[in-house]
Amino acid sequence: MGYKVVVCGATGNVGREMLNILAERQFPVDEIAALASRRSMGTEVSFGDKTLKTKDLEQFDFTGWDIAFFAVGSDATKAHAPRAAKAGCIVIDNSSLYRYDPDVPLVVPEVNPQALDGYARRNIVANPNCSTAQMVVALKPLHDRARIKRVVVSTYQSVSGTGKDAIDELWDQTKGMYVPGQERAPQVYTKQIAFNVIPHIDSFMEDGSTREEWKMVAETKKIVDPAIKVTATCVRVPVFVGHSEAINIEFEDFLDEDEARDILRTAPGVLVVDKREDGGYVTPVECVGDFATFVSRIRQDSTIENGLNLWVVSDNLRKGAALNAVQIAETLDARILKKG
Repeated sequence: MGYKVVVCGATGNVGREMLNILAERQFPVDEIAALASRRSMGTEVSFGDKTLKTKDLEQFDFTGWDIAFFAVGSDATKAHAPRAAKAGCIVIDNSSLYRYDPDVPLVVPEVNPQALDGYARRNIVANPNCSTAQMVVALKPLHDRARIKRVVVSTYQSVSGTGKDAIDELWDQTKGMYVPGQERAPQVYTKQIAFNVIPHIDSFMEDGSTREEWKMVAETKKIVDPAIKVTATCVRVPVFVGHSEAINIEFEDFLDEDEARDILRTAPGVLVVDKREDGGYVTPVECVGDFATFVSRIRQDSTIENGLNLWVVSDNLRKGAALNAVQIAETLDARILKKG
């Protein structure tokens, strides 16, 4: 017996990817509904070999439905996720709204599946930030071996993390560099994104950090270990899909790079591609459409006593959002609900 599943925000990048992944991974679905805002009502979306017409999220009755994936942003989530949860539908939310709520599990299934045991307190499970999700998949198996003290991470985040309008802006600005009359001024971003990088994701905070950087700090502590110190610099780059991260790790105990490589090779969700030769590493273009978090450039940091450097790449629409949400549902099914 399967589940009655709802995908909210089904016309967006992440919502469409959720539908694709649910079909690809053959999640046990008996019935599925695709929801969107009223202006997108009736838009057709694909679920495997089926075509679904979206329904109005505002008018939808969640009674009798089992699982609702939310990919609609914090405002719409705040309005509709509580009523879905109250109706007995388990909410798996991709927004930032519930990530820091102590009564809501924040889950990356390869890292902290045990956190799902507390889902019933609010009937809501939070999906982490895209940049955090791929990082903690790589950090956790190393932390289990040598205990991480401090992480310094610089991100190279694709425009798809901002949404469809950002993808269009990069495309149009790129064309405008070559086609007279096709120039496009920045609208989504504060500066030109084509042939540029922007060290600014989300809003600025009082200490000079951006909220994206703060998210990586707070979420790593909640998912992996509150004792880990994290400092982040998050940068938007002119890449359509795929986030990359340069990660420097300081451990309590010494961890040899060869042992680290072996640990990561057997870690769930990780694929190591690490050859010290031209092209012996993974770039964002190569990770698109893949489920894995790729780790390359594993090497000792000789400037500190117990340090390693990593290069981590993942499809942000998949592991950073839709895939992780579906994996949460799969883990709930296997660990708690046992209906599949």
